[in-house]
Amino acid sequence: MLTTLNTSYTDTRAADLAWALGREPLPALATLDLELAGSRLQLRLLGASHQVLLEEERGRCSETVACIAGSSTPLPLGVAKRVGGWEYEFAARVEALPPHSFAGRAQELLALVSDHPHGLVGVFPGSPHAFTALLAHRQGTNVHWRTWHAYPQDGQLVATRTRVGVRVPVGAKRGTRGAAE
Repeated sequence: MLTTLNTSYTDTRAADLAWALGREPLPALATLDLELAGSRLQLRLLGASHQVLLEEERGRCSETVACIAGSSTPLPLGVAKRVGGWEYEFAARVEALPPHSFAGRAQELLALVSDHPHGLVGVFPGSPHAFTALLAHRQGTNVHWRTWHAYPQDGQLVATRTRVGVRVPVGAKRGTRGAAE
C-alpha cells in the first residue's frame, strides 16, 4: 500500500534514527493491519519513521525505529535478545549511494513494497524519493519484517531486518520432531 504522508519530513538524517523495543503505540500517520498465520501484526508509519506491533498468544513485541525524543539508544548494527516467549533479532545498515544510483534504488523499493499485500510505503512531501517502507512475511514459526528509510538529500538509505521467532527451550533441537508428532 502506497500513501503520501501529510506531514513534514521529521527525521531528516540517518544519524538521527534511534531504536527501541517495548514502546507503547505512538501516533501513526498510516497503518497496515496484517494477520499472518495466527500473528497479528501492525505496520505503522510515524512522522519520524516506523513502528511494528506484533501480538500473539504468547505476548506482544513492539519495535520502534524513529527519531525518539530523549532516546539514548542510537540505531544499532545488530541486536539479539529474548522478548517474552520470543527470540528477537534486528540488524541495520546504512547505504551511501550517488544521486543516480539512489534514485534507481528508491524506485525499485517503492515498486517492490507498494504492490505487495504485506507492504506499506509512506512518501514524504517534497521529494518522491523521501520515504519509509515496511514489508512483512511469516516463515514457519518466525515473523519477519524489513524496512527502508530513504534520505535523498544525503544519498543515504537505512535498511533494517527483523526476525521474531518462537523461543526454543534449552536442550531442544531446532527443526526436529518429537516422537509424539
